[in-house]
Amino acid sequence: MIEIKASKKNWIKFGIASLLYLLMVLWIGSFWLLLGLPLVFDIYITKKIPYISKTQDKKPGFIAEWLDAIIFALVAVYIINLFFFQNYKIPTSSLEKSLLVGDFLFVSKLSYGPRMPNTPLAFPLVQNTFPIINTKSYTEWPKWDYKRLTGFGKIKHNDIVVFNFAAGDTIAELQQNPDIYNLSRDGGRYMVAQNPNLIKGKTYNSVWEQNQFLMSVGRSEIAANPQIYGKIMYRPVDRRENYVKRCVALPGDTFEIRHNQIYINGIVAENPKNIQHNYQIITDGTPLSNEFFSNFGISDDDKKDGSFVSQYYLPLTSEKAAQLNQVKTITHFELTELQPDSTGMSVFPYSADYPWSRDNYGPLWIPKKGATVDINMTNLVIYDRVITAYEGNKLEVKNNQIYINDKLASTYTFKMDYYFMLGDNRHKSADARYWGFVPEDHVVGSPVLVWLSLDKDKSFPMNIRWNRFFKMANSN
Repeated sequence: MIEIKASKKNWIKFGIASLLYLLMVLWIGSFWLLLGLPLVFDIYITKKIPYISKTQDKKPGFIAEWLDAIIFALVAVYIINLFFFQNYKIPTSSLEKSLLVGDFLFVSKLSYGPRMPNTPLAFPLVQNTFPIINTKSYTEWPKWDYKRLTGFGKIKHNDIVVFNFAAGDTIAELQQNPDIYNLSRDGGRYMVAQNPNLIKGKTYNSVWEQNQFLMSVGRSEIAANPQIYGKIMYRPVDRRENYVKRCVALPGDTFEIRHNQIYINGIVAENPKNIQHNYQIITDGTPLSNEFFSNFGISDDDKKDGSFVSQYYLPLTSEKAAQLNQVKTITHFELTELQPDSTGMSVFPYSADYPWSRDNYGPLWIPKKGATVDINMTNLVIYDRVITAYEGNKLEVKNNQIYINDKLASTYTFKMDYYFMLGDNRHKSADARYWGFVPEDHVVGSPVLVWLSLDKDKSFPMNIRWNRFFKMANSN
């Protein structure tokens, strides 16, 4: 018989811990976790289990105490990152000037509800690969299905959202940008142009079949050159790279861009306050000064991109663009715009049947859970990854007919909601216009606070952006 000797204080601690534990069990909805209650009881009351630094008979050693502290810290960080908050650093300029390169964010998992991990056995603070040793930071067993816990709300129009990169399920280890699908498609087109015999006597019944062939040619080239591309690797949803963009279209919306302006369901959408587009700027031959670049908020990377002696292509807000009239050496400036592309190969879904461009795009309907659409050999280029990669179905085309899970199909019903994500720096953002929809199971959370901001173009201590400390991150 176990003799229980516990102080009133320990019983109170046990009561509080048990209540919190039970609330967590109810939130997660897995009553198997109730088997952990005896462990909570032992920690506070019976204290019979000899943990690393705690035995019944002797004082813990220095190493044992440190091991206990480290293990506790890792477990605590894992739980916090999984259910509450995660740190994220802005790596690219796709959301300038809303979020800046070098901003460090707290990302709230509670905003839209935290996900249970697909790969629960993983090292905290590392997304998918240990640095230096370059090995996976997670195991693919056990693997859990997608489940999202209750959160504070749902994604709304213009929310800034952190999500796992939808096209990051398969990567070429040494060349991860562009994604392997664009890399394969472009590589296939190049290979065919160099060797027309690859398509000699070949006919296509649809753009989808042509794209599948081009990607197979490109993928074979990638696999045959591991010294250039590295290994081809698969990543589970929660181990794909984290991206951050603004949600411009929700499930069931019809999304369109006309002359750089977004329309949702045919109505002009509200533009973010700090939206940027590229402007062509021509001077009288005088190079723009460093003072100009500083005053107009142009980074070192943007200075180099597409700039010549007297002609520049620079990202500016409309407010900054209006100030160009005050620069005497500038003789001409205008907003750049790419017209619809007859080949359709510049943006998703990469089809001549959808001759869109970065600045004139759509209309495109965003898939909604439970909705059913007609599918055919024309629009299959839009929905094939939804059907296969995101919703786990088998897709085949035989004699110009579509088969899903070995059954002839003329319609498809969506299992999940999908979103369309764009950067505020519209002409310098690798976003959904190039790789398509973001499934709901890829949504990580919402950035809520900038807690540190460092300018990579400046040296310490001038690189610290003091004015951005504790700035709310998810604003229009």
